[in-house]
Amino acid sequence: MSSRTPTNDDLLAWRKEFPILEKTVYMISNSLGAMPRGVYDRMREFADLWATRGVRAWAEGWWEMPATVGDRVGEILGAPPGSVTMHQNVAIAEQVVLSCFEFKPGRDKVVYSSMNFPSVMYVYEAQRRRGARIEIVPSDDGVTVDTEKMLRAIDETTLLVPISHVLFKSAFIQDAKAICRRAREVGAHVVLDVYQGAGTIPIDVQDLDADFVVGGSVKWLCGGPGAGYLYVNPKLAPALEPMMTGWMGDRAPFAFEPGPVRYADPPMRFLNGSPHVPALYAATAGYDIIREIGVPRIREKSKRQVARLLDLAKARGWKTTAPADPERRGGTVAIDLPHGLAVAKELIRREFLVDYRPGAGVRASPHFYTKDEEIDLTIAEIAKILESRAYEKHLEAERTSF
Repeated sequence: MSSRTPTNDDLLAWRKEFPILEKTVYMISNSLGAMPRGVYDRMREFADLWATRGVRAWAEGWWEMPATVGDRVGEILGAPPGSVTMHQNVAIAEQVVLSCFEFKPGRDKVVYSSMNFPSVMYVYEAQRRRGARIEIVPSDDGVTVDTEKMLRAIDETTLLVPISHVLFKSAFIQDAKAICRRAREVGAHVVLDVYQGAGTIPIDVQDLDADFVVGGSVKWLCGGPGAGYLYVNPKLAPALEPMMTGWMGDRAPFAFEPGPVRYADPPMRFLNGSPHVPALYAATAGYDIIREIGVPRIREKSKRQVARLLDLAKARGWKTTAPADPERRGGTVAIDLPHGLAVAKELIRREFLVDYRPGAGVRASPHFYTKDEEIDLTIAEIAKILESRAYEKHLEAERTSF
């Protein structure tokens, strides 16, 4: 993939919609996407409705927002209407899925890789107390996961396969379609976490034939915190009865009837308590921009700029953890530098916003609003910090994470 600068990058016209770009070099969209200016208007809309309509706001849109906003995310994921619901975060969405199943002898195994996001691991490791057997497929190189090893681990005793579409440490893109196919062959269910890719890598949940897809809006979707989502395959949804439930999952919540829940039709049956309304308002500004641009266009720019980052880092002799194949590489480059955490802290002090992850390094992630010269400036600034040893002032706090 060529990293040559195009003569006309029309995506840069969107920069004016992101206030923070006016005063920083923003290379941290893999962790927190820049806030769209439109969030101010969406939050004002929320506040005005609350102020002027009071309790009537529930019946005038708030109650349905986990499903209506879910449909807007669904358009980005290639999901049909009525198949996505909004939740506070991925850990909760994973728990909703888990609560639909029991671990029984002969169908009690969970398979995932050693490169999974730790928060997801914590959720599934806790299921050992419910009888789950966990098989972890190791990475041979700390960058990729061998698809064939993953497929071999998924057998007739497997119940769930919670995997990351894009690995958080290396941005390696797993072969989700092959994994979904194998799971279906043996009666297992994939829970695909697309958090690290949605908004910068095209995803079509129907083409993947995934049973469950989870993710959030903090990163490439520029939607902010508190707007996680859960897709449930419509072919599977009507038969599922999540134990993690609440009044929103009942078919007549305002009847306030005692006793067990009477499950609503999908997608509402996958909800539980009252929705996080302000976060849902805020998230839609980012979704609208991503949908208008189109993820394929974002992906093409991302591939070119990531290649540029890699070329510049390698030219300085720095080790990176990104996969070599651009088609299997997401939007983030991790640069393994000496005293990487201290270097990242000094970059941030200088208004170059990056992050650091142990075992990966300083992570930089251009998005559609990134200028090519910002990539060049970031690499040059890292070199200045290393050469001047300006990172030394941060060494006493090197064990502190972001």
